[in-house]
Amino acid sequence: MVCIAAFIILIVVGIFVAFISIFKRDLGKKYLKVLKKSWHCFTRHLTFRKCDTSFQDDVKTALLKKVVLKNPKAVKPLSITIEVASILIVIITAWSLVEGIKAGLALWTLGTCNVSHPASCALGAESCSIDEENLNWFSEWGEIFGAIPDRLKNWNAADYLVEPAETINELSENYEKKDNLPPALDIMDPGCTVCLSSFRNQLKDTNFINNHAVYIMLYVIKTDDGPKFKNSELLTNYYYALLLQNTETLKTSEKSPYNGLSLKLISRLYTENNSENQNWQYLFDNVYDNETAEKTIKDWLKEWKLTDNQIKAIAEKTKSETVKTHIAKIRAKVESEIKPKGIPTMLYDGKKHLGLYK
Repeated sequence: MVCIAAFIILIVVGIFVAFISIFKRDLGKKYLKVLKKSWHCFTRHLTFRKCDTSFQDDVKTALLKKVVLKNPKAVKPLSITIEVASILIVIITAWSLVEGIKAGLALWTLGTCNVSHPASCALGAESCSIDEENLNWFSEWGEIFGAIPDRLKNWNAADYLVEPAETINELSENYEKKDNLPPALDIMDPGCTVCLSSFRNQLKDTNFINNHAVYIMLYVIKTDDGPKFKNSELLTNYYYALLLQNTETLKTSEKSPYNGLSLKLISRLYTENNSENQNWQYLFDNVYDNETAEKTIKDWLKEWKLTDNQIKAIAEKTKSETVKTHIAKIRAKVESEIKPKGIPTMLYDGKKHLGLYK
């Protein structure tokens, strides 16, 4: 184990030696000579063969030569200590490599290097995380390997749409109306600040917005204490109440007073500010209680020309089985089939895209 540990240490030290050898070339030559000897011994140990050089003894001699002269009795316990320390170095290095591979695979497959707690991964895609508790080390590996087929598969956004759904294309000033655009599915939480940035970026991207029919699907991130963002559920209920009411009205009438209001709701939340220049999403997430939030939504509906009776009907519809069933279908689709670790998540061009749309 001593020569394996020594090889690991030499590799780490090599970073500094490479820099110093720019000024002291002799040091670099000496280092390479020792490294070659170490590598030879290391590779033989990896193939379960005995090291045919004296490298291991050379290492021990270099570490113990001063002790031999001053305190010979201490040589044996120190030699044992060196062996134990070598074993620990090898174990820690092997564990670090395994954890590094695990984090890399998780980052590639799931968009986060920490499977159980995505938010704790600084290298992950910028997103509002969906944390999972009580995953042990083996379960995390299972999640990673289970996600590899998803990473390699062809994602057709149309297969994951829950109808009725609507596109956000017409909210963009850059949109040039086209027929038969390939679908893109945008999964967002109304309270997620990364979703706000992603939404704005999509509307500004002329190439993206003019080459995809971008469907929006709202998904409320939940924790053990309820929704992650306190008014997300209320906003989602109103969004789908307006969308479903409009769909039902258009079945029996050529015009609908609810037409486009669900899009206006999400657009105002993400892109507009109040009279004091405060972003609406910030207010719903951090300032408004549930009662104030609902009153604000009703004020918007009144501004958008709905009558008091129509607003009352929409408020009642938010609590209806129709809306609950529709949202439950979306949750099932997202959690059982798409399985994101964070929001926003997008499906387009045959791939699943994790985190902020840049």
